[in-house]
Amino acid sequence: MKINLKHTEAGKFEETRFEKIHNVIFQNSDIASIAVANEIADLIKQKQEQSKSCVLGLATGSSPIKVYEELVRLHTEEGLSFNNVITFNLDEYYPMEKENTQSYWYFMHDHLFNHIDILPENINIPSGTVAADEIHQFCIDYELKIKDVGGLDFQLLGIGRTGHIGFNEPGSHLNSGTRNITLDHITRVDAGPAFLGIDHVPRVAITMGISTIRKAKRIVLMAWGINKASVIKETIEGEISSEVPATYLQLHDNVTFVLDEGASEDLTRIKTPWLVKNCIWSEDLTSKAVVWLSVLLKKSVLKLTDKDYNNNGMASLLVEQGSAYNLNIIMFNKLQHTITGWPGGKPNADDSNRPERNEPSKKRVIIFSPHPDDDVISMGGTLDRLVEQGHEVHIAYQTSGNIAVSDEEALKFAEVSNTLNGGDAKSKSIINDLNAKKEYSIDTLEVRKLKGLIRRKESIAATRYLSLPDENVHFLDMPFYETGKVKKNKLGELDISIMKNIISKIKPHQIYAAGDLADPHGTHKVALDSLFIALKALKGEKYMDDCWLWLYRGAWHEWDTHEIEMAVPMSPDQVMKKRQAIFYHQSQKDGVMFQGDDSREFWMRAEDRNKETAKKYNDLGLSDYAALEAFKRYHF
Repeated sequence: MKINLKHTEAGKFEETRFEKIHNVIFQNSDIASIAVANEIADLIKQKQEQSKSCVLGLATGSSPIKVYEELVRLHTEEGLSFNNVITFNLDEYYPMEKENTQSYWYFMHDHLFNHIDILPENINIPSGTVAADEIHQFCIDYELKIKDVGGLDFQLLGIGRTGHIGFNEPGSHLNSGTRNITLDHITRVDAGPAFLGIDHVPRVAITMGISTIRKAKRIVLMAWGINKASVIKETIEGEISSEVPATYLQLHDNVTFVLDEGASEDLTRIKTPWLVKNCIWSEDLTSKAVVWLSVLLKKSVLKLTDKDYNNNGMASLLVEQGSAYNLNIIMFNKLQHTITGWPGGKPNADDSNRPERNEPSKKRVIIFSPHPDDDVISMGGTLDRLVEQGHEVHIAYQTSGNIAVSDEEALKFAEVSNTLNGGDAKSKSIINDLNAKKEYSIDTLEVRKLKGLIRRKESIAATRYLSLPDENVHFLDMPFYETGKVKKNKLGELDISIMKNIISKIKPHQIYAAGDLADPHGTHKVALDSLFIALKALKGEKYMDDCWLWLYRGAWHEWDTHEIEMAVPMSPDQVMKKRQAIFYHQSQKDGVMFQGDDSREFWMRAEDRNKETAKKYNDLGLSDYAALEAFKRYHF
């Protein structure tokens, strides 16, 4: 189905007094990206019918990848020609060789230009190799070339967490043109995973200016994921400010923001719709509203009054519920019933108000861990409880995690092996490979195997500490991950087959999986997608009728309180036990390669997050626990 972004037949858009930029929300980024690609394709064909060139401004980064995939598909399968297309890319790192796999020249050719019939002379990308004393003139010429072809018909944008569009960082002027610019620290942090560490990310870039972008006849900005929610709210609802350069787009009369549900979640009409319109008070929306009101007023749930609800846009909710007194008791009981010290269900107990079933009393459990430490980081306390309470627990590590092991760490192990084995050929070869490795080059197969082995042995040490039998630890080494690069392959049949086989073998009553899609290298999303596809394929199996899926979140983001359906308390001793289990992952303890913008080590993040969840529950008027691990049930 074709989707028109301006009329939003298949998207979700409601004009509100808070919003200053037209935006459309889609269920996920794949659907949204296809809608964007369709608009671009229609524009190209319209220009072809008029015998005119179609001038596109293009973006890089993770946001437009699916758009480019769909454009390639339209070319190869439906005959869309790009022979009338002229492109101008937004930016490029400086200095940066074209051949470098991190260059935007390489990115654009890899994802789009190598697969379509665009004329090479019609491709324009800022140069990362122009001499320093020639940059000024180069930027002037770039602007003139855009003007000479009639200006940009369409500009595709992403957005950085600093609010940058292109590389127009905070402080950029409304009238800025193409120029070189120093990158913000947060921008470099976000680019860090692609460069295998922030130290390798260039500090300077060449970018189109705000003025250049705003001259485009049509602008579409894409944003995916909860990491972008805050800056999207600032951009769409905030005042125009150079501190959030994307807010300048409020001055454009033909711009659409295309968002997935994660990126939209802080918008007023999504986060607090009762402040915008009359609501249909579903159970989920009621929970969200009451928790929000309790936090806003710093009152426990049972202390909220009729006046509190009426003064904060919830008068219609009270009409339905009768009084604050009734509603507060309902909500308090609902929150209280999410708390359980028996994540596998409590045997011989009334389970009508418990998150999990009491039968069978001994459950078969699979914990899927995208990387070889997500299990203990995200649910180490719950894992300990499940084992302690006699359930048959299996851990399935979906990837080797080898790319997150530094060269220095691998060299240390190779040198130990070399000494122990009297200078064996394999150890020497690995040492030579590591010493000869050039920046951005891919590890040799033997080096990748060593790095994967380091992660395996760390995982086994942690699970042994938690008394899990070695035979219940499974290393899936899913092929999509094993590229030796940050960029992974698409899920393939073998990936899905591996997932189906482990589920079919164990026939679980419970599955735990990472629902945290905020990890900076995207492995969690791919790992979760593989599980969803496998479960869909296995849905007809009899044992699946009695299988429940619980989603945990990782080191980057926690479930909102109203979303939590099971909260597992941890005593101070269990908090320490979880910390020790995380410590066994020594290669990830200091100087983690994919740190994100949080300087704390993973054990500190996890511990602080669990303590914060417990505090939130206590502030709502519930018991005061040392820490809580949170889960949300997914109905498949």
